[in-house]
Amino acid sequence: MTSLEKILLLVVISFSVTLTSCTKNAVNPLGSGVNQITFAVTLSQSSSLGNYLVDKDGFTLYFFSDEFQGASNCTGDCAALWPYFDAGPLTQDNLGNGLVLSDFGSIQANGISQTTYKGWPLHYYAPSTSDGYGGNSNVRESPGLTGGDGFNNIWFVAKPDYSLMVADGQLLGADGIYYNGDYTPGSNISTYFTNDRGMTLYTYSQDHNNINNFTLSDFSNNSIWPIYETTNLVIPSSIDRSKLSTMSVFGHTQLVYNGWPLYLNSGDVVMGSNMGVSFTAPGTWKVPGYNNPVAPL
Repeated sequence: MTSLEKILLLVVISFSVTLTSCTKNAVNPLGSGVNQITFAVTLSQSSSLGNYLVDKDGFTLYFFSDEFQGASNCTGDCAALWPYFDAGPLTQDNLGNGLVLSDFGSIQANGISQTTYKGWPLHYYAPSTSDGYGGNSNVRESPGLTGGDGFNNIWFVAKPDYSLMVADGQLLGADGIYYNGDYTPGSNISTYFTNDRGMTLYTYSQDHNNINNFTLSDFSNNSIWPIYETTNLVIPSSIDRSKLSTMSVFGHTQLVYNGWPLYLNSGDVVMGSNMGVSFTAPGTWKVPGYNNPVAPL
């Protein structure tokens, strides 16, 4: 090997080592040799709350019950306390394990992009603190904290596997009439339960405690009022877990709340719709909520 060839070989080796070192450090800035990937959204876990969504820095993300229709309903002081979360453009590669790209979306909230998950807009929690000069400012809670969970029974950590969620809004029947919580015409807000994607859940007035009196054995009417089938019992912290159970309906598993079998309505085709409250007659199909009485025996 000539002197020139030796010099060229040393240059190639040196360049290769440098490139390898730079490549490793780009993946792992700490240079420990262990590849590290920063996810835009991933899952954290606690013994009390289970799995919940956090951003790339570990800040907890939240759902707001008033946004049951998938649109922003938090402005001014609300937005200061619950800042919008925007992950920017997402790909499957920058989502943590257990998260699916198709569950994420984006909306415009007062001219600002906001990321949604299963239709629910995502927020941070930034409680008000004293600035030391007689004023107050909103400071985002530290990574790993979940202090906003259960706030006013309408703010909850964003979980990937809720079987029930809480909606806080107006009931509007298929007849175009707005209803109060007692199913008389009116404009009062109702707090009621939905599935994880904001689809309204119902109870049937002719059912009894753990007895489904609606669904036929051949399931021929299940396409109209599908039973809410799940064995998953993950709920917001404000819901009393002891009131939840499941029952068997002709070989299918139906979720039950306070003795009432739960249903969906085929007429509700978009998140936040509750058209079933006027079906047949107002009060025949009701929305379950915190204060649901126990189903009769």
